[in-house]
Amino acid sequence: MPHVQRRSSVSDELAWQIVRAADEAAKATDKRFAIAVVDEGGNLKAFLRQDGAKLNAVQVAQDKAYTAASSAMPTQKWSEVLEADPVLRAGAPTAIDRLVSMGGGLPIVIDGELVGAVGVSGAHWSDDVKIAEAGLAVLAAKS
Repeated sequence: MPHVQRRSSVSDELAWQIVRAADEAAKATDKRFAIAVVDEGGNLKAFLRQDGAKLNAVQVAQDKAYTAASSAMPTQKWSEVLEADPVLRAGAPTAIDRLVSMGGGLPIVIDGELVGAVGVSGAHWSDDVKIAEAGLAVLAAKS
């Protein structure tokens, strides 16, 4: 059908593997996190709020995953983009719904195709990135 575009999506099984791997990495720290995996359209596929994770981490983790999926780039890249473009910096935070420009959201890319994203929140954004990366490490194990 020439008028239909087909897209691949992260499976629920892989989404939960990513969450479990991130959860294990987080347990090795003294911090607690919320971990979200979304599909290629930004829809929630798997989510965990660790015991003790801050309540606001729930929304931020999901928004980080949404931002990474919708822009096809890590969320911390947004801070660089906004810093380099004063017009975008002024307009994007209010014009782009759910935009998060701090690290912790990473796209899930398989065979060169965006299939979803992971978002982590609960500590400093640099810690969130480490936990998100630990979740995505399951992809390397599958290669």
